[in-house]
Amino acid sequence: MMNKITPDHLARSAYLYVRQSTSDQLVNNPESRRRQYALASRARTLGWQDVVVIDDDLGRSGGGTARPGFERLLAAICTGGAGAVLANEASRLARNGRDWHTLLEFCTLVNTLIIDEDGIYDPKLTNDRLLLGMKGTFSELELSILRQRSQEALRLKAVRGDLHTSVAVGYLRSADDRLELDPDKRVREALHLGSVPN
Repeated sequence: MMNKITPDHLARSAYLYVRQSTSDQLVNNPESRRRQYALASRARTLGWQDVVVIDDDLGRSGGGTARPGFERLLAAICTGGAGAVLANEASRLARNGRDWHTLLEFCTLVNTLIIDEDGIYDPKLTNDRLLLGMKGTFSELELSILRQRSQEALRLKAVRGDLHTSVAVGYLRSADDRLELDPDKRVREALHLGSVPN
């Protein structure tokens, strides 16, 4: 693996892309973030002096949401400033096919390596490109399956009558999941005033 890393790669910066998809993950899964930031040490161990951490996209989904950090990463690759891109899982760099293949093409054109916990990949090499392509495809498939499961779960809850979304103004959801008028007298009076005919 070390022979993939050349002096040309080491003369440029290593870019570490840190991302978690939701604000819930930021609050409840700090270990994932720690593991991602720890890749900076791996980059230095592999020989990089300059490691740039891009964590602008924390709490942003990779499936279509604007990601300024990812755009910064692509810009660094395109300008030839990135000798390597590091992420815990290479496929987490981009969670849709368009972004993933754009990233691979740019890395191939400017000779940028992709490094994750499993290995060091040179997108110019056929076997590495194949592995990276499969990782991206599996990632996209995983998202599609999760989306289908989520939609089916919502549909089944609706069929059972258990799908509750937002509550209308002036009502609250009780502990036993029933809708009740807001106990605030002013709110009830305002609702009553709104329903009185002119």
